[in-house]
Amino acid sequence: MIPADVIELERALTRISHLLTRARRHDRTVAEAGVEVDRASVPVLRLLAEVGEAIRPGELAVRLAVEAPHVTRQVQLLERTGFVERVPDPDDRRACRVRLSPAGQEAVDAIREVGRRWMYDALADWSASDRELLAGLFHRMVDDFLAHAELNQVFESQ
Repeated sequence: MIPADVIELERALTRISHLLTRARRHDRTVAEAGVEVDRASVPVLRLLAEVGEAIRPGELAVRLAVEAPHVTRQVQLLERTGFVERVPDPDDRRACRVRLSPAGQEAVDAIREVGRRWMYDALADWSASDRELLAGLFHRMVDDFLAHAELNQVFESQ
């Protein structure tokens, strides 16, 4: 039997996920940021900014847990808009890597700033220590989720 606290956590996470991924939230964020970018492209931009270096599209797909053709479409779109650029793979002349362009970095920075401002305003009545505690617990939870997912993959591959 699943404990009530875990059920409540799942419910809260579902609400957070829905709130943060709604199309209207995305539309407001990119409008305020002054960036024209498709909602599906934002995770690609954010991941490239986080990684900080050029990586293969296949690695992007793995890290985003999506199919490679999805990443290929997003990279092509982002390349046309000037937010990413392809560079030769130094390890394989036949392959390429993808990195943020300066315009892409500016777009990510603007989107992050709007999101952070929105979050700060929403949590304005929270103390800094409560926000720090929540951030620490979120990081711990994500790390545990990732470790659990990796452990399951090991068992599934055996």
